[in-house]
Amino acid sequence: MIEPREQHVFAPLQSYIAGGLARASQAGRPQASVTPRGVAWIRDRVVRVHPNDSSVELESGDRVGYEHLVIAVGLETRYDAVPGLEDAMKRPDGVSSYTLDLAAKASHALRDVRGGTVVFVQQPEPASAAGVSQKPMYLACDWWRARGVLAGIRVVFLSPEPAAFGIPAISSELQRALDAYGIESRFSARVREVRTGEVVIEQDGRTEVLAYDLLHAAPPQSPPAFIAASGLSDPADPHGFVDNDPGTLRSRRFANVWAVGDAATVDTLRSGGGIRPQAKVVTTNIRAALRAQSPTARYDGYSVCPITVSRRALVFAEFDGRGRLAPTVPGWKSLYRARRLSFLVDRHILPWVYWNLILKGRA
Repeated sequence: MIEPREQHVFAPLQSYIAGGLARASQAGRPQASVTPRGVAWIRDRVVRVHPNDSSVELESGDRVGYEHLVIAVGLETRYDAVPGLEDAMKRPDGVSSYTLDLAAKASHALRDVRGGTVVFVQQPEPASAAGVSQKPMYLACDWWRARGVLAGIRVVFLSPEPAAFGIPAISSELQRALDAYGIESRFSARVREVRTGEVVIEQDGRTEVLAYDLLHAAPPQSPPAFIAASGLSDPADPHGFVDNDPGTLRSRRFANVWAVGDAATVDTLRSGGGIRPQAKVVTTNIRAALRAQSPTARYDGYSVCPITVSRRALVFAEFDGRGRLAPTVPGWKSLYRARRLSFLVDRHILPWVYWNLILKGRA
């Protein structure tokens, strides 16, 4: 396993940290403590893959050979992709939930708001669970409402998408929350620039400058550049995802290269919830390849985006690769409705499952 970071972070908790319902210390553990026994951990960064000779080049200059390679690098946050956004995150009035330090900063900043204009920005596709960026907004609004200050706060939601979510039933559920909090929703709106205390928005062909007192922004994202530089992506793909079969997750270009997670080509909305079924498919198919058999396991596009709509209710958005609802609890077709039980599972049970079962290959 090649991994440069010493701390392993359970990213879904970052939204709860920003919303004031979790501590930053709960989201991370030393990488050494979660690395499975028998796995050699190389603390280095990949700078290039050489698929023709089955080797990986590291930042240190070393090379590691492989028989099979699984790429699970996710997406990189690109605050620099919007002029001024990276600088905005360094100021007291700029926060985000997409890195652990900024999520901790957001927790204090959102908690202390008593008035003014607060702008929440959802990132454009491609993204990792883009709808999840709404979670801190709903958590903050519920907190402000409980404190009796929400009426004096102008909350503006900027989304590049035409609706709250890409699946109508889930979008309607989230829209109810937007309306209940009186959030000013701007759909099909893109942030073109961030200035001190201002965002420049483009919507319906018009440009507008919106002043803010606090900005919570989910950044644009992209696959690591080494994927395209290594010839692992389709040259026609402007984003540079691994060019793999979305079903078997095997590279279309190299038979011993596989991809899972947000850097892979998949026929569904990307989210962390899709990685577990993808990992099972890749595991089955690599075992078949090692026996000189054709891969038969296929990923069906299932994924899930848990979105809190209050400090006690959550929309458990499960869907498949065709954009249909895909509830995993038999007989519970309305699992996407905001529920207290879903909130408790996502906030308290799933982190335990992740640390104790998923990371150990037991779930």
